[in-house]
Amino acid sequence: MNPVALAIPAFLILIAVEALIGRARRRSVYRFNDAVANLGIGVSNQVLSSLFTGALRTAAYVWVYLEFRVWDFETLGLPLAVQWVLGFLGVDFLFYWWHRANHRVSVLWAAHVVHHHGEDFNLAVALRQPWIIRTTALPLFLLLGVAGVPPHIYLLSIALSSLYQFWIHTELVGRLGPLEWVLNTPSHHRVHHAINGEYLDRNYGGVFIVWDRLFGTFAQEQTQPVYGTVAQVTSFNPLWLNFYYFAELGRRSWSLPDWRDKLKVWFAPPGWTPDGGAAVLCDEQVRSRAEHKYSVDCTPPRVKAYILVQLLVSVGVVAALLVSLETLSPWVIGLTGSWVLLATIVWGGLFEGKRWAWPLELGRMLAAAAILLVAQAG
Repeated sequence: MNPVALAIPAFLILIAVEALIGRARRRSVYRFNDAVANLGIGVSNQVLSSLFTGALRTAAYVWVYLEFRVWDFETLGLPLAVQWVLGFLGVDFLFYWWHRANHRVSVLWAAHVVHHHGEDFNLAVALRQPWIIRTTALPLFLLLGVAGVPPHIYLLSIALSSLYQFWIHTELVGRLGPLEWVLNTPSHHRVHHAINGEYLDRNYGGVFIVWDRLFGTFAQEQTQPVYGTVAQVTSFNPLWLNFYYFAELGRRSWSLPDWRDKLKVWFAPPGWTPDGGAAVLCDEQVRSRAEHKYSVDCTPPRVKAYILVQLLVSVGVVAALLVSLETLSPWVIGLTGSWVLLATIVWGGLFEGKRWAWPLELGRMLAAAAILLVAQAG
């Protein structure tokens, strides 16, 4: 059973609680369009990375473990508790280095950047996970299979790490005293998501912040963080958000005359150019970004209500698919997952007033009706 699937109801409840607490404190924690974009990206991530490719990644890890492991924890006589501690610490240690690479290597940043687009910082942002991010992580985490970490320990440790990192995406929790020295906390993670110059490329830890303290990437929260990416992205379309930076890298590479620079642009830090480094926003620009978030909304209240209903339906459908994954046919998973994926694209189009949004939604509903009729006839 997928622990993340079981946690989905709790995620939604905690998001609602956070919104209510924010309102009670007279703080603007959520914007409807931004929150739906976050949840839509999260839902589509589960479709693509759990329903469509999750089994392949698991199979790859099991194969490496069976064929290439250097040690066997059982043969070494390690107690079960020690095995779990080593497995969890190994996952968190490699997460730190993978996460750090995501911010320092442009082609990895292209896959990761969608998680940082959100200009609000709330629990919904935790679910704003890129479509192919787990695939980019797999090569590094296969080292744990070589090291002999059993698949069940690896898989549950990954899930527990993801669950832990959900709660640190909030502005409503302050500093936590001595825990700040060891654990990654909301305060530390606010720094990580900020575009303030002094906060860029800091606090990469997953569960533990000690890796950042050890390897010189730690920063304490001091000035008020402002969230997003240095270059503001003006879209709520998950398809565009997940792939535009790859297209941007391709455009930059094509425009450079030297073949070495054409290659380097993919592997240098984000924003690298042959004549200089990446830009850093000055204080005035940071303040301006805090006041001018991307917030286009072409949807009347009745359309927002429709989107909310479709969002809840989609979350429920994906949760049901995750729970029943082993008993469903690939056709059911593929068709239903694609139906949900199209929904998330429609929502972005409706917010931005795109002419193709309603025709696509009509086609999606007609396809659902046709599939149900065929299923009943069968």
